[in-house]
Amino acid sequence: MNIPDNLKYTKDHEWISVDENIATLGITDYAQGELGDIVFLDIDPELSEIVKGEPFGTIEAVKTVSDIYGPFSGKVIEFNKALLDTPELINSAPYKDGWMIKAEISNAADLGDLLDSKAYMELLGQ
Repeated sequence: MNIPDNLKYTKDHEWISVDENIATLGITDYAQGELGDIVFLDIDPELSEIVKGEPFGTIEAVKTVSDIYGPFSGKVIEFNKALLDTPELINSAPYKDGWMIKAEISNAADLGDLLDSKAYMELLGQ
């Protein structure tokens, strides 16, 4: 299982890469492995905002459907449109081509609840 040290994580198995006040968001390698083969990503390509703790989309896998939650509040500035046609990128490259959205963070304090790689590994029992 791949858990990069340079990312932050949520208890809902999402990863966040922060560059100044812009964050890139996706689901972790662990999450995609637990979900299985991802067949559909339901995020409105016109999504303009995410809210901390609120669902903003779903991931559909062969076995289940799972909500995606906002780990912070912010203005969505980019959606990975490649996932509309090839959602399996989330399985094959969750930290690279499988990213979901980029958003401008509204309140940096929202990031205080995120886990570093060591804390995320402990959450997973590693």
